[in-house]
Amino acid sequence: MVEILKYCLPSLIVLLATWLVMYKLFQSEQQKREWELKRASQKEISPIRLRAYERLALMLERTQPEHLLVDLDVSQLTVPQLQQRLLQTIRLEFDHNMSQQIYVSEQVWDQIMSARAQMLSFVTAMAMQLPPDSTALDYAKRMLTAYNTNGETANQAALYALKEEAARLM
Repeated sequence: MVEILKYCLPSLIVLLATWLVMYKLFQSEQQKREWELKRASQKEISPIRLRAYERLALMLERTQPEHLLVDLDVSQLTVPQLQQRLLQTIRLEFDHNMSQQIYVSEQVWDQIMSARAQMLSFVTAMAMQLPPDSTALDYAKRMLTAYNTNGETANQAALYALKEEAARLM
């Protein structure tokens, strides 16, 4: 029995040491492969994420009143018609860029959605504050004045958060 232990015990120790070394080696190789895969995917994803940030920034700029009103012939519209077109344009801009949410953090996306909601509320509130005999031109002027004197808007806050996140990516 002692004779068997003389041979088995060193063999078990060598086997255990070999297993431990091989385990660490395989673990190290696995980590190296995962890191290389992540690095390779980052090369492809980073440009896509930057384009998403660009699209979202453009969307936030386009949904500000001064940009919304540029393409509309305000003199040909009534206040309800102008309000409907503005609301429709804002919704379309956001709907068109909805897929970009997968490239930004949840916090930034929440700010973007908050900006959307606040802009829709702003457009509606401005229309409701007008006297019944107001023209669409009065509505547009009132919107621009109120928006520009409102301090930091939700669109500007979302744009700032978007820019900060994009800067961290680079």
